[in-house]
Formats: sequence, structure tokens, C-alpha cells
Amino acid sequence: MELLALCWVLLAGTLLSTSAASSALQEGDLGPIMKQMDMALNSFDDQYEGCEVSMWDEIEEVNHTEFSRNSFYADTWKKAAKEWQKRCRRPADCPQLRPEQAIAVLAYTAASRMCARFNAATRQGGRTHEDYLHSYHFKTLHFLLTQALLDLRASQPRCYYVYRGVRGIRFMARRGMSVRFGQFTSSSRSKKATEKFGQDTLFVMKTCYGVPIKQLSFIEEEDEVLIPPFEVFEVTNFSNVNGRTKIRLRSKEKMSTHNCELLKPLGGQWGRGHQEVGLGL
Repeated sequence: MELLALCWVLLAGTLLSTSAASSALQEGDLGPIMKQMDMALNSFDDQYEGCEVSMWDEIEEVNHTEFSRNSFYADTWKKAAKEWQKRCRRPADCPQLRPEQAIAVLAYTAASRMCARFNAATRQGGRTHEDYLHSYHFKTLHFLLTQALLDLRASQPRCYYVYRGVRGIRFMARRGMSVRFGQFTSSSRSKKATEKFGQDTLFVMKTCYGVPIKQLSFIEEEDEVLIPPFEVFEVTNFSNVNGRTKIRLRSKEKMSTHNCELLKPLGGQWGRGHQEVGLGL
């Protein structure tokens, strides 16, 4: 499996040499926008329950296609793989994860536009089966991150109190409602570390499916906890003081509307998702 990860590094490098990175768009500061929180039902929230082995057989070919479509993804993967080679030279350095999983986590935390595009695509990637198959070009990264969080959580199944700062958006919510982020969501166990990411909305959360990834983050001092798209939270408090929104969330359960979506054209009986009461009640 280590050879597969290194092959992907070579592939990423090859594709990068033949495609130019597009320039980032510059947007004016128009002030924070208002956004209502909800259950993010368009999210691609697959947990791959019962099809993990089959997915490993599929992702190599899928990843080749995604690298060719996304030069920024290939670039970030190559950067993350180099970092992984520094941190995980021995199996004992990163004992819980396959190389591909560890590189995927590093890629997510790398400072690049890939993370923003990946999150935006994930929030809308589950609208229909066809949208996922033909328009969602992060299938491999989504699978690897999901499996990485599940494997890491298996060795430390507990809840964490975390913070998330947001710039440019003032989220709205009602006490008692259920919400999901619908994407892989970065948070921190340090309130101070979140302030540089924005103070228009501050989330104070108890997550029971998020996992600490400090060991595999490009910025270890952020003490990051990564929350999966399928975690459901209850809003326990909402306030708006001096133009700053503060939302308290408590883990309630996990819920997916998709399961093993990539394999459905192959004829497997994979079902339509899963809901499970969590540890935060």
C-alpha cells in the first residue's frame, strides 16, 4: 500500500508538469453575509459502511482521473506526500493509518485553495447520484479522509470541546434545531488559535465524531480537530453581541444519506445511508 501512495506522488508530479495552475480570484471585502444553518442535505456524506475493502480496489483508477482534472489537487497531494515522508518514515511514527490516509489528512491541512474547493464540492456533491459520479471530483480524498477519521477515532473514542472561528459569514440558527456542516470541518481545542480565522461567527462545540489530527497537520500549534460531514449537532445556544455571532453546538448523532455511492453502478446492495445516536446526549 505504501507503493500505491508513492505512485500517486509520481503521478501528481507528472500531471503538474503539463498543466498550469489557474490564478486565484480576488474578491472585494463586502462585509459578512448572513447564512442559515441546516442539515446540509445536499452534502456528500458517505461513510462507506460495508464496502471499505471494495473501495480500496476502486480508488487507484479514480484518483488518476481526479489528478488529471485538478492540478491544484495534484500539487497539494505532492506537497503532503513530501511532508509524510518526513514525519512517517517508520511505521511506528504513524501507526494507525495507511500512507494514503495520512497523506490525505496532511493534504487537507496544507495551505492551499484545494481545501476550499473540496469543501464547497462536498457541500453540494450529494444532490443526486449522477452529480456525485460526474461532477464530484474529490471521490478519493473524501474516502481517504473518512477512513482516516474512523481509524483514528477507533483508538480514542471520546468527545472533545472545540472552537471554530469564521470570517465573512454570520451564521443563523435556533436553539434546539439539528444541524450539520456537510463538509470536513476544521476546529481547534484552542480558542485563541481559532481567532485568526475570523470572528464574525464563533462556534463552541462538543464533537464526538471529530478527531484530533495535530500529528498530521501542517500547522501543529493549531491543535486541530477534524469533524466529518455526517456529524449532527444540536444548537444549544445562539447569541449576537456587537455584531459577532456565537453558536454553541452539542454532538447529537451521525447521519448519512449516502452509502457506498461509487459502487452502486457495479450492482452491489449497499443501502441508502445510516443514522446513529451519538455520545453527546
